[in-house]
Amino acid sequence: MAAVLADGEVVEIRPLRPADAPAALALHEGLDERDSYFRFFGLPGRLDELVARMCAEPGPRRAAVGAFRHGELVGVAHYEVSAEPTEAELALAVGSAAKAHGVGTLLLEHLVALARGQGIRRFTGQVLAENSRMLRVFADLGLPYLVSAAGSECDFSIGLDEDEAFRSRLAERERIADVASLRHVLQPRSVAVIGAGRDPASVGHAVLVNLAEGGYSGRLSAVNPHARDIAGVPCASSVADLPETPELAVVCVPAPAVPGVVEECGRRGTRAAVIISAGLTGTGLGARTVRAARTHGVRLVGPNCVGVANTEDGIRLNATFAPGRMPSGRVGVVTQSGGFGIAVVEALRRLGLGVSTMVSTGDKYDVSGNDLLRWWREDPRTDLAVLYLESFGNPRKFARIARDLARVKPVLAVRTGQTETARRAAASHTAATATPAVTRDALYEQAGVIAVDSVTELLEAVAALSWQPLPAGRRVAVLSNAGGAGVLAADACARHGLELPDLSPGTVSRLRELLPAQASVRNPVDTTAAVTAEVFGACLDAVLADDGIDAVVVAGVATAVGDPLTGVATRHAGDKPVLVVRPGQLPFVEPLLTADGLVPSYADALGAAGALGSLARYAAWRAEPDEAPPRLSDVDTAAARRIVAGATGWLDPLDATRLLRCFGIPVVATRFATDADEAVDALRELGGPVAVKACATGLVHKSSGGGVALDVRGENQLREIVHRWRDRFGDQWRGVVVQPMVAHAREVLAGIAGDDVFGPLVVFGLGGVDTDLVADRAARLAPLTSRDADLLLSGLRSSPHLFGPGGFDRAALRDVLVRLSRLAEVLPEVAELDLNPVVAHEGGCLVLDARVRLAPHTPAEPFLRRLRI
Repeated sequence: MAAVLADGEVVEIRPLRPADAPAALALHEGLDERDSYFRFFGLPGRLDELVARMCAEPGPRRAAVGAFRHGELVGVAHYEVSAEPTEAELALAVGSAAKAHGVGTLLLEHLVALARGQGIRRFTGQVLAENSRMLRVFADLGLPYLVSAAGSECDFSIGLDEDEAFRSRLAERERIADVASLRHVLQPRSVAVIGAGRDPASVGHAVLVNLAEGGYSGRLSAVNPHARDIAGVPCASSVADLPETPELAVVCVPAPAVPGVVEECGRRGTRAAVIISAGLTGTGLGARTVRAARTHGVRLVGPNCVGVANTEDGIRLNATFAPGRMPSGRVGVVTQSGGFGIAVVEALRRLGLGVSTMVSTGDKYDVSGNDLLRWWREDPRTDLAVLYLESFGNPRKFARIARDLARVKPVLAVRTGQTETARRAAASHTAATATPAVTRDALYEQAGVIAVDSVTELLEAVAALSWQPLPAGRRVAVLSNAGGAGVLAADACARHGLELPDLSPGTVSRLRELLPAQASVRNPVDTTAAVTAEVFGACLDAVLADDGIDAVVVAGVATAVGDPLTGVATRHAGDKPVLVVRPGQLPFVEPLLTADGLVPSYADALGAAGALGSLARYAAWRAEPDEAPPRLSDVDTAAARRIVAGATGWLDPLDATRLLRCFGIPVVATRFATDADEAVDALRELGGPVAVKACATGLVHKSSGGGVALDVRGENQLREIVHRWRDRFGDQWRGVVVQPMVAHAREVLAGIAGDDVFGPLVVFGLGGVDTDLVADRAARLAPLTSRDADLLLSGLRSSPHLFGPGGFDRAALRDVLVRLSRLAEVLPEVAELDLNPVVAHEGGCLVLDARVRLAPHTPAEPFLRRLRI
């Protein structure tokens, strides 16, 4: 895999193999005297033996990783397990020419990931007290470490358990490196278009003309063996013949030639390439192209993309084949769809907004939406970000980066793949809920991303965000001079979660002074069509001055008496957003110039209400303080890991119960019996009426499968049930679960659905017989904060009824969800977990039935610094 250093240079990081022994030996022999002294505390011993052991095939007791720059090994880090199986001795060496670039820290990050996968929890070793560079590497890493001095030598110990401090340091290092590397893409000092055609209809010609006519400030050249110049730009016959090395190459050659071109550019020292060419993905050409880029440290955009643009003064980079000049503005755009990118750029041009940067990622071999989110976080020219993502390479990292950006700048995304033509196979209600669309929506919501369903909705929201402040709340007043338009606007606001409160007595009084008697001065306000623009504007002033109103939607039509929007244009809204609806206007949204600047004017009330609803939800999310998942001191993770160790498939009921109790989740008393005698013993122990549930291979939904008997009181009755089920299920029979009957209460479900890409999803909804009948569920990605859990509880259609007076114990259910989230984090091998039903009431909650399915899981490091391919 590849990763980016602090200075933006790309290196390859991979485990060392026996074939790397000569390179590793040369690295160690090439250390200067001081570095060799720091590494070996004196003269090195048998380097050949050390290197042979280091480059042996990795196994459970040792591993080594190397950093390769342009194919040359520049650093190694390795460990060997000590007598204690969870500890390993660490060693690190970086070549003199690669010091001060962060190679050592990057190697340690990857070695830590390998060690965790082998169950190692601590690195140990010795370092000279004067080796300040190595001690600084330990400190910068972000993991807890101890250094104890004993004369000139220090013993060190580094804990490998990942925590938020380590993730934050990791994210900051990646941000610095990523932004540095993207400068070669978005701020290059020189560009060469490889495959620039003489035919004006060719893509290469269009890209070259856009660069030349767009005013690119750097040095521009082209490669075409059949021309001396194209559009006034000098041409070379090959990359090797270019008079100077281009910092950025734009590749427009036929697909079979792309790997060779990237190889040539890499050898020349080109730092980034935008591959416009299509036809690489799904063939060996794509892998060869990536291999060439990784060998020479070249960052890739594309292939199969429209290109990249940066409208910054002093750059003026338009390396795309989009029509016309790139409109300058303050909207950042990243898109997997070239057509979407062109359409959005054109729409922004018509609105007078424009873009700061635009990157079409195409087949997304390397540069992705995550990279651009980091860029925009630091870019003062970008006020808001627009995303069109068809896939997520690393959604957990995306969530972290998007949340960081959304805290200061709005992030908007167009939902894709809304219809689920093929749902994943799932045996539990929880996993059946976790469709890709549900998971993606949970990701967007938790990251503060404003998600929309169409380009129209996107631009309606972009206009409101660009021209109006965020509202302080959801309280909206509707002001119109046409009753029908006002009613439609009020209905639209309600549909988008906005509130229309009563106006204050003072506001009502002021409106009565301004308006004729037949006017309606309640919210929505109908001024009647007979008022002048000046009176209408005064009414807007009165409504805006109401402390109980956070935003105003103005719906107006011109009459012979006057145009109410003329009155709007002369008013000062202050810090409250005003959105206009003008039925009949042709553009779905356009700017209206007012005394305060621009106000968005919409053709339809739904567009205005949708945009305002998005702003209100985003403002509420941004107002919430950052919160970490709660710490749970009573969780027994060691016991939980022992229960699931080596197991696959559905856990038996007793193990499922024990697993839940390791995490403090309240479960009804449960006994397991393999025959009628053991079942009767359980009845006697529990006393009173019991519930009996069949356990048989393949029987997941016991109620629908005829495997539940309630209110069983007598021993004979219990024996008859057990015998009947044993005959019925035959070879699939495993036994019965016996539990005391619980008083009737509302039933809900909670659960976990594992996902190898997105991570675990926590689900909450109506349970019992309501589960399939109503299908009222909500979902969020783990880990959950307490606020996330509260939003889950409030996310059902039925939530207002569940948690009203005499309803559920909200705190108890919140606690269960948080504990489920912790379970999902600790045990990624849990593929499905279904708690259904959970009986809830005012005094708490209790799990009556639990199903847990385990699946083999390869430990993943979603926050590790690495490029996509």
